[in-house]
Formats: sequence, C-alpha cells, structure tokens
Amino acid sequence: MKHRRIPKRRVAVAGAGIAALVAAGVTFQTANASESTADPTPDVLSVAKAGKLASALGKDLGADAAGTYYDAKAKTLVVNVLNDKAAKAVESAGGKARIVENSLAELKSARATLDDEAAVPGTSWVTDPTTNKVVVTADRTVKGAELDKVGAIVEKLGGKAELKRSKGEYKAFIAGGDAIWGSGSRCSLGFNVVKGGEPYFLTAGHCGNSVKSWSDSQGGQEIGATQESSFPGNDYALVKYTADVPHPSEVNLYGGTQAISKAGDATVGQKVTRSGSTTQVHDGEVTALDATVNYQEGQVDGLIQTTVCAEPGDSGGALFAGDTALGLTSGGSGDCSSGGETFFQPVPEALSAYGAEIG
Repeated sequence: MKHRRIPKRRVAVAGAGIAALVAAGVTFQTANASESTADPTPDVLSVAKAGKLASALGKDLGADAAGTYYDAKAKTLVVNVLNDKAAKAVESAGGKARIVENSLAELKSARATLDDEAAVPGTSWVTDPTTNKVVVTADRTVKGAELDKVGAIVEKLGGKAELKRSKGEYKAFIAGGDAIWGSGSRCSLGFNVVKGGEPYFLTAGHCGNSVKSWSDSQGGQEIGATQESSFPGNDYALVKYTADVPHPSEVNLYGGTQAISKAGDATVGQKVTRSGSTTQVHDGEVTALDATVNYQEGQVDGLIQTTVCAEPGDSGGALFAGDTALGLTSGGSGDCSSGGETFFQPVPEALSAYGAEIG
C-alpha cells in the first residue's frame, strides 16, 4: 500500500486534545541493595541487545530475577537478583548483577495490596527496578483521611514500598491537538496502522470514548470513525479511515519526519522521543514499566513511565525510538520549561488487542 501525506494537517502524529496529563513527581533514590562481587566486566550493549538479554535472563533465572534496567551511561544491562548463584549467571551472560532484597513476586503482591486498598484518585504506583521497591505517589489533592489511609498501607508494606508526594494534580485536560476533531473536542493521532488490509489509526482511549466521528479540520468532513475504545483500564482506541486521505507511517518531527516501520517494547533506561502538537518534539528516558495511574475516571495499568516533558494537548502523541513505535501519550506532569514526567500506553498491547499492525 502506498502511503501519501495528508495535506494541510499532519495526522501521522500529534498530541491529544482530551489529555489526561498527570502530576506524578516520582524521584528515585539509590537502591537499598548490595553490589555483586563478581569480577567479569559487563558487556557494552545497545538498548536492543540489552532488551534481548533481559528477556533471556528472565526466562533462565526465573524467580531469582528481580527486575532489570538499562544503564545508558555504561551501556550495560543491570539485573537485580536474589542470590550469588544468579549473580554469577548474569555476569557470565554479559550483564551487571545486583543482589537485592525484594523478589518480583513480593513486589507484585505489594501492588495487588495497593490495587485493593489504596486506589484513591490522585495516586499512582510503579515498580522501580533502581530502588527495588514499589514507588507510590500521592498528588496534592490527596489529603486528610485519604492520605493517612494510603500512608498506612505503604507503611504496612514495609521495605517493599515507599510514598512520595507530588506538587501537581491528576486531572484530564481538554486542549488543543493538531490533527483530528469531533464532538467539540480536538485530539491527535498516534500511529497509522493496518487491519485486514484496511487503514486505521491509533489514538488515546479517552479520546475514543468521547468522539465517534473524526475530521482533520474543525467542522470538516469525516475522515474516520471510532471502531473500538478502551479507557480506563487501558488508554487506546482504534479509528477506521472512512475517507480516501493519505496515511503515512511516520512521525512529525516539526522540521522533518521519522518513518515508523515496527512496534516494540520499551526498556527501562532507554532514550526515547515524543512528538506532540503543543510542545512538538522532546526527548527523555524510560524510568519504569507497568505503571499504574488512578485518574478521576478510573485506574489505568501497564503504562510506560518516562522523563519526557509534556503539556496539555500533547496527550495521544507518539513515543518512539528510531523507527520503532513504543507508546501513545496517556498523561503527564509538569511542562516543557521546568520538566516533568509522562505516562504512555504501550503500542504492542494496543496492536494485539485490535489485531492490527504498523503500516
């Protein structure tokens, strides 16, 4: 299928108007863990090779593995393990081992407790491999009895969790996107995809919930219709093109484009880029995977957390690394003057849910 460019408005990538920009000022501390005494020097690895090594070691080590992250400065994979035997296996394979206290099973159990007992709007949590803990963040709206409740649950979890406060606030913003309009709202397209040989695009689920008919200009003719949408729980939607308009598989770099040829999984420590219509193109780093955010509308799980800045209107834009699609902007905090964090819905999950592929 030959891809052509949409004239006037670029709907290959932008930031969503119905943003769920989230205040989640998580800070990271040195892990309470001891370094392995193994002698081998870790291999110098690219992000892609580190990701493959992490997957292989995860299978080989089983319950003895306790999380991984990519050290971009040293260009190596850091692997949390529970004992010396596993540490030696990691370093023999070319990774850097670190012995930690909490297993993934224990951290998963801690998160289950938070899901059941602490799902207060204005909170989020993520398993942080650099601290070997579940980092819980409460925004400025969480006060009084609710803050005491969350604090008591975190305290009960002991060394498996820690509580942070954010000066920001979890809230949904309706703001200017760039590419697609409908029902009085303006949102943005994430990535163009193909399903059953037909052209579609992915956007944020909170946009798909609100808009059923999309145009590439305010009050313009329909170019697409929402077929499926998931939010909360997830944050993705599938829109089918209903007009003969160009749908290139590329990202707008505001001074060029980046071709997108595939989708992939993010890696903690990976350098990534976000494109959105409000603040255009910004870079950052993946800080955690499988983040949980409690929006006013409900909980969203399995998000990518990054240091990339974002502002209202950027939600729904693309997270990518080179030609690989990684995520759809779900929410964030701060701004692109002072910095901030952003959460992304993983693209592979959305593609799998809809039986679609990049194209």
